[in-house]
Amino acid sequence: MTSAPPLAPARGLDESDRERLDAAIEELETGARTWSALTVGQRATLLGAVRTAVAASGEEWAHTAAVSKGLNGSHPLRGEEWLSGPYSTLGALDAYIETLSRLAEGRNPLEGIRVDRAPGGRTRVHAFPLTGVDKALLSGFTGEVWLDPGVTPRAARAGAGLAQRTPGESGGVGLVLGAGNVTSIPVLDVLYELLAHNRTVLLKVNPTQDALVSVFEHAFAPLIEPGLLRIVRGGGDVGAYLTAHPRLAHVHITGSAATFDAITWGTGAAAKRRRRENRPLLKKPITAELGGVSPIIVVPGEWTAADLTFQAEHIATMRLQNCGHNCIAGQVVIMSSDWDQADAFRAALRRAYAKAPERSNWYPGSDDRMQRAGDDYPDALVLGDRLLVEIGEGEDATALENTEYFAPVLGVVEVGGTGQEFLDAAIAHANDRLQGTLGANLLIDPATQKSLGSGFERAITQLRYGSIAINAWTAFGFITPTLTWGAFPGNTLADVGSGIGVVHNALLLDRVERSVVHGPFRPFPRSLPGANGGGRFTILPKPPWFVTAATGAQVSEGLTRFRADGGVLGLVKTLLRALRA
Repeated sequence: MTSAPPLAPARGLDESDRERLDAAIEELETGARTWSALTVGQRATLLGAVRTAVAASGEEWAHTAAVSKGLNGSHPLRGEEWLSGPYSTLGALDAYIETLSRLAEGRNPLEGIRVDRAPGGRTRVHAFPLTGVDKALLSGFTGEVWLDPGVTPRAARAGAGLAQRTPGESGGVGLVLGAGNVTSIPVLDVLYELLAHNRTVLLKVNPTQDALVSVFEHAFAPLIEPGLLRIVRGGGDVGAYLTAHPRLAHVHITGSAATFDAITWGTGAAAKRRRRENRPLLKKPITAELGGVSPIIVVPGEWTAADLTFQAEHIATMRLQNCGHNCIAGQVVIMSSDWDQADAFRAALRRAYAKAPERSNWYPGSDDRMQRAGDDYPDALVLGDRLLVEIGEGEDATALENTEYFAPVLGVVEVGGTGQEFLDAAIAHANDRLQGTLGANLLIDPATQKSLGSGFERAITQLRYGSIAINAWTAFGFITPTLTWGAFPGNTLADVGSGIGVVHNALLLDRVERSVVHGPFRPFPRSLPGANGGGRFTILPKPPWFVTAATGAQVSEGLTRFRADGGVLGLVKTLLRALRA
C-alpha cells in the first residue's frame, strides 16, 4: 500500500474521527484487491448472499423507514417504504445477478432482449419486462433504454457489461454521499459503483437515514465482511473530509445542486474565482443525481369522467408520494387552454389533491420551502397540508418553474393548442422554462396518441429528459433496475443541472441517453379491449403506489414479500387485495 500525504484537519472533526475514516478507507483498499480477484461468477454468488440478507431484513427495513418518516403501523401510506426500500433493492439484485450470470457463462447481457431503432439514429433496448412475473404483475408497463445517437445495435451489445467485462481492473475506492429521502437510493448507488466501475465503496449516509444504518449493516453484511463496503455516519464536516481525501478515486452524490457546487467549487468568493478560472476545488471525478422541476404534460382528448378521476389521482400521486420529498416528484402540470374538458379536469385534480391521506412534512427544511411557495403565490389553494398553485392569465410562473420545492406544492400552467400543436408547444415549454432534465411525465389517451401517428414519437424525441414516462410516473423508471436513472446528457461541472451520469442500469449499458416508460392509460377493468379504445391492458385496478389506493400498504408489503421468497399463496392474497384498491 502506498502512503498518502497528510490531510489538513477538517473543521468539526477531531483526530479520532479522522483515524476512523482513514481506517475505513484502508480496509476498502484491501477490499478492492479482494474484489479484483473474484471472477464474475463468484461476484454473482456473492450478490446472491446479499439478496438473502436483504430479504431477511425487509420487514425491519420497511418498519424503520416508516417510523422515521412519521408513518405509524396503520397509516395508509406506509406501503411506500416497502416499495421504495427493500422491494427496489431486491429487484436490482435479481437483475444484476442475471447480468453477471450471463457474463460468467460467456453470454452477452443483451442476449434474447429485443434491440431495435428509435428516431434520430438511436438504438433502443427493450429493457422491461424481461421476466414472466413482471409481464403478468405489471402488465401494460414497458420500458426502453435509448442510447446516444450514432450507437449501433452491434456497439450496444459490444459495450454491455461495462467494468464486469474486465473484472480484474480495479476502479479503486469510491465515495457515495447517500440521499436522505428514499431509503434504497444509497444502497443502489453502492451497487452501481461496485458493478459498473469495479469500485469498493465508502457510503456516508445522510443524517436523516441514521436509523437505517443498523438495517443496512445487516442487509449488506456479505459486502461489508470482505471489505467491499463501509458505512459511516456524519454531517457536512465528514462529507468535506471525505470528498477531499486523496485516496478516494471518485465521488457520487444524490442531493442538491447547491451541495454539488460546494463540493466541486467551494463556497463564497473563492468559489466564484475558481469558476472564472475553471479550477475546480475537487480533484477527482464526480457523478451526481440532483433532481429538478418535473413536468406533467396533459395532452387534451376526449376523456370519460372515470378517466378524469383516475388521471387526477395519478398526478396527485406524482406530487404527494413521500410527501413530495422526491427528486422526481411531478411539480408543474402543463395543460391546454383550448381543451374543452380543462375545467372538469381542474376540478378533478383539486378533489384528488385534497382527498389524499395527510401526513407530516418530515424532510428537514420542508416547512421553510412551503412558506416560500406561499410567499411566491399568496393566492394558492391551501388544501390540508399542501398547496395547489393555478397560474392564471398574466401571472408569473417563474418561481414555480425554477424552484424545486421538494414539498407538497403542485402547480398548473397552460399553453395553447390541441393535438400535435399542443404537444409540441408543451414539450418546448418543459424544455425551455422548467429547471432540470431528470424526468418528465406525459398523459395521453389511446385515441389521441393514435391520431398523432409518427408525430408522437418524434415529439417524445425532442423531450430532453433522462427519464420519460408516458401514462406512467417516472418513479416507475426509478424502481425498474434494468432501466437507467439520471439527467439528460450534456451537463457539466460548471452547469450541473440535474446531474451527471446514470445509475441503476442493471444491463450495464454504455453510452445511455434516456429511458422511456410506457404505461396503461386506463386501469382494470376499463383496460379490457372492448372498453379501452386501443390502449394497453393491465390487471391493476389501481397501482399500489397511488396515494389513493385503499389497499396500497398491504399490496406493497405483499409484493415485496413475494419478491423476497416467491410464495405463491401470499401472492394470490396480495392480488385479491389489489382488486379492492
